Amino acid sequence: MKRPLNTSKTFPKKSLGQNFIHDKNFILKLNSLITSNSFTHIFEIGPGLGALTEYLARKDFKKLFLIEKDDKLYKKLKVRFIDNKNILPVNCDALQYDYERYSGNYKALIVGNLPFNVSSQLLMRWIVDYEWPPFYSKMILMFQKEVAERILASHNQKIYGRISVITQARCKVKKLLYAPANIFFPKPKVDGVILEFTPMNKYVNVNISNLQKIVRQSFEQRRKKIKTSLKDYNHLLRKYKIDDDLRAENLSVDDYCKLASGI
Repeated sequence: MKRPLNTSKTFPKKSLGQNFIHDKNFILKLNSLITSNSFTHIFEIGPGLGALTEYLARKDFKKLFLIEKDDKLYKKLKVRFIDNKNILPVNCDALQYDYERYSGNYKALIVGNLPFNVSSQLLMRWIVDYEWPPFYSKMILMFQKEVAERILASHNQKIYGRISVITQARCKVKKLLYAPANIFFPKPKVDGVILEFTPMNKYVNVNISNLQKIVRQSFEQRRKKIKTSLKDYNHLLRKYKIDDDLRAENLSVDDYCKLASGI
């Protein structure tokens, strides 16, 4: 029988979107999918009670940064890993932290059970806010199931949207693990999914701001044909031979990147 984590003194905060993983078998599976070496800087986002951190600490790494916003959890982590000078708990909002500054010349690995309420914001920050190729070589992250499905969606699917295009223009995305709600405490109303993101350079020359602009304009009027939603770019539709009777969800990532490169 699995023993739940001792949460008597540390109850998850709803305001921070905290849901701790208490299933050891799941943690072991996740840990087995995370690889590093003695040159890796690992950033664990939201380590919480340290369920995954316990296993990350046994891996090879240069530095392991534990980015924890909760003051009490940060203090517990600091005491717990005080003997390892290469494990650095940081009391900081993951959205505000300057990852690139601390990754140095080492390619980083970002891992974490992301708070569901800011998971999309964090992903977009790591994909949009840094020069490409980025400071990290891989990200292994938890999302609620519906968000994960939107990230993975292909064109011609109804759930395909802005997050699908922007993410897939920057990274190869792969589903690693399904995370049922009952592995968390407290139990959320939704299931989770672990996704792996590997940066790619296929569209490295596409201006990300232009891509965001085109994609936003398309999907804000997603039920309209693109000859209407992208009327200011009809010359580009003709140039790249994209059917202007299509709708936003029908254009591929490649189509959007071509349009963005023409601005």
